[in-house]
Amino acid sequence: MDEFEMNVVETMDETDRKCPQCGGVMDFDPTTNNLKCPYCDYEEEIKLDEEAPTEAEELDFFAAEHTANKDWGVETKTVLCEACGAESVYDALETSGICPFCGSNQVMEAQAKDTIAPGGVVPFKVNDKQAAEYFQKWISRQFFCPKLAKDSARPDRFQGIYLPYWTFDSNTRTSYNGEYGIDKRKKKPNGETYTETSWYRTHGNHQEFIDDELVFAGKKQSEFILKRLEPFDTKDNKPYKPEYIAGFVSERYSIGLKDAWEKAKLSIRGKLRRNIEMNVRRQYNADHVRNLSLNTNFSDITYKYLLLPIWISTFKYNDKVYQFMVNGQTGKVSGKTPISIPKVILTVVVALILLFLFMSMGD
Repeated sequence: MDEFEMNVVETMDETDRKCPQCGGVMDFDPTTNNLKCPYCDYEEEIKLDEEAPTEAEELDFFAAEHTANKDWGVETKTVLCEACGAESVYDALETSGICPFCGSNQVMEAQAKDTIAPGGVVPFKVNDKQAAEYFQKWISRQFFCPKLAKDSARPDRFQGIYLPYWTFDSNTRTSYNGEYGIDKRKKKPNGETYTETSWYRTHGNHQEFIDDELVFAGKKQSEFILKRLEPFDTKDNKPYKPEYIAGFVSERYSIGLKDAWEKAKLSIRGKLRRNIEMNVRRQYNADHVRNLSLNTNFSDITYKYLLLPIWISTFKYNDKVYQFMVNGQTGKVSGKTPISIPKVILTVVVALILLFLFMSMGD
């Protein structure tokens, strides 16, 4: 993880989450975007500073080491799971004896570390009941999942988690060279037809602005599952206020800003390659593109550190636990399910039969 020299805000603007009616602790309510008391249903609007920005600010990437702030705006504590190694950030009013990621009760309070405070939060819009409904619809559509598993799958209690993400903006300028191919149908003397591809050299420049390239800043969660929860509407964020994460757990980032930018560049270059290839195909009405070589320069790089909303839960089938996640903003579901081997075998057999019939018709 990258090392940062951070300015520390000395004053602590702690959030008063005590309910004025009953004294209970209020949590953020996704259905109203207010703080709500779970005991007496008292609600309180989250007030924003009129002079404050309406969303998380873009920060200069190269000035990050000198301007980053570690104050979360509320007294926090970090809990370390000895079973899976996940580090969760709670405010001082929250307690937990169970890891929200793996369900282990082998948790202990960890020593505080200097970490950059979130710049913004994408608040939950989906509550736990809605997440359960989205899960049931999702698992019913999993073709290779055994029917018994679909009928019996009941998610355990949902845990709302804010996971850490970096986003990056950048202007890009790419010079490229490669080859494009155009197919032509030709006929042999015996009447058979075949395809001949003519290849031509090409080169050029491509300019593109990259907006909010998303990089997960953790290591403990399945990136395979998380990637399938995207996209998030990262523009629909609020400047960080501790009220927005009240009642939820926040995972601390473990991939620093500089390492995240290296990951972002790999992803961006892949997108640029696809876009340039598409442009070359369109420009020359080409059928193929090959040997594409790119040289990309990045400029005006900015970043945001956002917390994105995820519901995490599990279900059990045949004594095995399967984890899944629900996008707390859109309701999109991703996860792992049991696989019916007979269904897989049947599908492969049918596919082979259809392929054989298709080839036979061609002959």
